[in-house]
Amino acid sequence: MTTTPARLTVLAGPTAVGKGTVSADVRARFPQVWLSVSATTRSPRPGEIDGVHYHFVGADEFDRMVAAGDLLEWAVVHGRNRYGTPRGPVEARLAAGEPALLEIDLQGARQVRESMPDARFVFLAPPSFAELERRLVGRGTEDAEERERRLATARVELAAESEFDHVVVNDDVHRATDELISIMGIASR
Repeated sequence: MTTTPARLTVLAGPTAVGKGTVSADVRARFPQVWLSVSATTRSPRPGEIDGVHYHFVGADEFDRMVAAGDLLEWAVVHGRNRYGTPRGPVEARLAAGEPALLEIDLQGARQVRESMPDARFVFLAPPSFAELERRLVGRGTEDAEERERRLATARVELAAESEFDHVVVNDDVHRATDELISIMGIASR
């Protein structure tokens, strides 16, 4: 039996829109969907586990991965830290015919569109900018300067919504997850 390669789904959106929360809900409710784990040069937040939430790597290791072509996409986010998607695991999952989801930023989504134009691109949007700001402040993981930097980036990212194949408004996590799964064509097992 020959396995048909699966179609990659890219989920992107501004900071604090709930990409991680929706992705975690997808994995909890639809375990057949594989979620890529990004590499980053930033330090772990409280409760984050290396290899589960991110692959936390130093700047030298990240440079090595870029030079070797080991990343499907990578970007400097919020002018500070680098994030990237390890290429090998994504390609292996797709070749095995398994549904794969990337949770990445706008810059990364643009790079993936260049290298994998057949991927499905989904923009996760907040119900309003005020709600996005409330979520970012409520998260309590950034100081005031970092919050302002992230909100400035979010304004730019929100303007790119039209670059995506689909837009899902994250007004309710389970509803947004259901909509994303429907777009992906995944059925419950």
